[in-house]
Amino acid sequence: MWLKPEEVLLKNALKLWVTETSNDYFVLQRRRGYGEGGGGLTGLLVGTLDTVLDSTAKVAPFRILHQTPDSQVYWSVACGATKEEISQHWEWLQQNVMRTLSVFDSSEDITSFVQGKIRGLIAEEGKASLVLEDDPEKFREALLRFEKWFGLPEKEKLVTYYSCSYWRGRVPCQGWLYLSTNFLSFYSYLLGAEVKFIISWAEIWKLEKTTNVILAESIHVVAHGEDHYFSMFLHLHETFLLMEQLADYAIKRLFDKETFQGDPALGDPLQITKRGLETRARNEQFRAFFRLPREENLLEVYEGFLWVPFSHFNTLGKICVSEGYLCFASQDGSQCYVIIPVREVVSVEKPDSSSRAVTVCVRGKRALRFSEVRDYERLANGIRRRCGAVASPQHVAGGEVSGEACQALIEHFEDNPEEVTLMVGQKSSGQAVSTEALMTVFHPQDAENLDPKMLKEKMKEQSWNIHFAEYGRGTSMFRTKKTRDLIVRGVPEALRGELWLLFSGAVNDMATHPGYYSELVEQSLGTSTLATDEIERDLHRSLPDHPAFQSDTGISALRRVLTAYAYRNPKIGYCQAMNILTSVLLLYAKEEEAFWLLVAVCERMLPDYFNRRIIGALVDQAVFEELIRDQLSQLTEHMTDMTFFSSVSLSWFLTLFISVLPIESAVNVVDCFFYDGIKAILQLGLAVLDYNMDHLLSCRDDAEAVTILNKFFDSVTNKDSPLPPTVQQAPVGNNDRTSHAKVDIIDLIREAYEKYGDIRSEDVESMRRRNKLYVIQTLEDTTKQNVLRVVSQEVKFSAAHLEDLYALFKRQHFLSCYWTMNSPVLLHHDPSLAYLEQYQLGQRQFRTLFSLLAPWTHCANQDDLSLWAFRLLDENQDGLVNFKEFCCGLDVLSSGSFTDKLKFIFKLHLPPAVPQMCLWVMD
Repeated sequence: MWLKPEEVLLKNALKLWVTETSNDYFVLQRRRGYGEGGGGLTGLLVGTLDTVLDSTAKVAPFRILHQTPDSQVYWSVACGATKEEISQHWEWLQQNVMRTLSVFDSSEDITSFVQGKIRGLIAEEGKASLVLEDDPEKFREALLRFEKWFGLPEKEKLVTYYSCSYWRGRVPCQGWLYLSTNFLSFYSYLLGAEVKFIISWAEIWKLEKTTNVILAESIHVVAHGEDHYFSMFLHLHETFLLMEQLADYAIKRLFDKETFQGDPALGDPLQITKRGLETRARNEQFRAFFRLPREENLLEVYEGFLWVPFSHFNTLGKICVSEGYLCFASQDGSQCYVIIPVREVVSVEKPDSSSRAVTVCVRGKRALRFSEVRDYERLANGIRRRCGAVASPQHVAGGEVSGEACQALIEHFEDNPEEVTLMVGQKSSGQAVSTEALMTVFHPQDAENLDPKMLKEKMKEQSWNIHFAEYGRGTSMFRTKKTRDLIVRGVPEALRGELWLLFSGAVNDMATHPGYYSELVEQSLGTSTLATDEIERDLHRSLPDHPAFQSDTGISALRRVLTAYAYRNPKIGYCQAMNILTSVLLLYAKEEEAFWLLVAVCERMLPDYFNRRIIGALVDQAVFEELIRDQLSQLTEHMTDMTFFSSVSLSWFLTLFISVLPIESAVNVVDCFFYDGIKAILQLGLAVLDYNMDHLLSCRDDAEAVTILNKFFDSVTNKDSPLPPTVQQAPVGNNDRTSHAKVDIIDLIREAYEKYGDIRSEDVESMRRRNKLYVIQTLEDTTKQNVLRVVSQEVKFSAAHLEDLYALFKRQHFLSCYWTMNSPVLLHHDPSLAYLEQYQLGQRQFRTLFSLLAPWTHCANQDDLSLWAFRLLDENQDGLVNFKEFCCGLDVLSSGSFTDKLKFIFKLHLPPAVPQMCLWVMD
């Protein structure tokens, strides 16, 4: 391997290197302890040193140095893992460089020519290898070791590597951890003891950061029932995040191939790099925090101050810029953040260069002033370029826009009427399917009603109007602790739809996709699929007692929203619980708004919830169990079987408590969910268990505990709800009213925030990633057991051998999905199929396994035999063979009778179009 020329001092390395051959300009050396006479104490010491130290010259056993007769300085130009490799480099230098060097007069010119030649070779290799790393020299060295030590296929892409310690019991082994697209690999060589192993990302059950008495901080990996601990990383947090991402992408391959089809950087392993993974993680975190559309990527980050008009001070924070949004989040713990869509920006000003300030004027006569921004001119120019805004001639200060700026705004809209259309979005399109929020139709507000509940409702509305006046209204509203306090107190009926759209981010999706919902409704009209059949079956089961869904108005709107979403996202299609959630959305939002709220819930806020295996809900239940162990240890000690909490809380997560609470109380929970995400549901779940702690501790079995919780939910009320009895609902499935003490939903939510509000959203996301591995591996293990149980009845293999075959078969399926973008395996993989059909092999992957397991491994016609066997086992001629078919073919070859083997061989050699009569003769 050619190396970037670096200076080498030979006097410090005489005891470690032996000169094999040399000439006037180059020296070929072998490291002591390698090759002939490489054993003994010298070999052990040098091997240990090579493992611990990170240097090209001290790792590769062979190297070539450049020298000149007039200089005492040597330059490393090549290294090699074998004598053959370094000899090829030496011969190339002799034939292509030595003849040219004689024409130079000075040693400086000779060295300059050699260095330029070597750098040119490295540049050409870099273009072909697609290695895009910060330090290509060290990465090429690591790639050499990776390929030499582990012998993985050439297509396996090394992403990055780290020096660390691996703990064997209480003894650390210093070595190297390699992270590639499919595997986690480790190598160590200390005092003659070699430690080497490879773990597939798809086989990892647990990945977490942990601490104990011996290790201050380490990474814990569980695979195949074995624990592996890695520590002493220079950048442990960075390493852990990359490992999380690679493991997550690997397991997604098991059930979500669509995720990769639209993202070549993940679908093609040659495009996966450390830098790319870090960028992707940063973008995902950015979108999740600000609830932005999935098309947005973080482009720039600035540090500066934002003038907060309601507090009359500047708050320090991060200014995050994407293609369509300008976002700010404070760093002082005040939880103040604001989102400014570029489409809302009217003008951008740089009023004062001394304060390095930028003022952004938005619609609604508001302005936001950022100061002490280091590169404020770049920020201002970037926003102008994205929105097409120009600086107005007037200086804008404070929170109001000057009269001249307002006039400029009016003139701007007169000159650009299309922006008005974009602003109103759905109002100019989709009138054929647009409806009012169902609650306004079936329970219109009476402004003259002096009922105490209505008066309290008006007081809530007034509180929000005051909040809007101080903090702004719409997409660029300041979100602070006071906003959350108002949410906890309950959102007024009249504002619920507007605020759900705002806090979920659905308002941005809708504004940037005008007419999209109407097109979906038109395209999906009259379609007949499994999803539409299931939707029709469940339409009348959605809040059946609510008057809005006892009429064709509500049922038709529900049908259109669910059918349009199933058409938009066939991967999800329709799943149970979507109808209940959508029904509540339609009560408070217009039809198109309800559709975009459903998109936000299914695709951003509750990922992987609504699919056949409800993986997302199972993951959040595992997070819930972890929080119960941390926060309610007394309950955990009493109920040792944690599966109870999973069984009882599944409906809480899938329906956001709508299925267990009366509708007038459940909507308060939905308020909190749209503001705080899944964190609000977890907090409320903990508060429910805490409230019933004494009763649950006295339970003798799970059935009694379920009864207690059901009675509790029946007793939850909303004393401030202005809804009449005809609209208020009993919780679904709990019609047995009891005399249990009443609990107000607002008090329950307030208690949840007071006791468990310190749970951070970042910690919840970390727990989600950690538990996702365990949940999916548990599902995969269940699938495996089902497959083995069925196949064992058809073949004579032992249980252990059958399990080994399954592991080989599944790994080959998995690798084919990574290494072959358009393989039949990847294109036909469907987790919703029966478990026997989930993992299949194409002809190429089948040939690999057949060569390992068939008795004709070394015959000349091996490839032809594997092809014939594949065609024989592929009964439906779809180009794929499943595990059962594969095992049945092997079973005949390994343990079948002489007659069965003869029949198999005869069929194997028949052409595909052979008359069936020949087979009858054999039978």
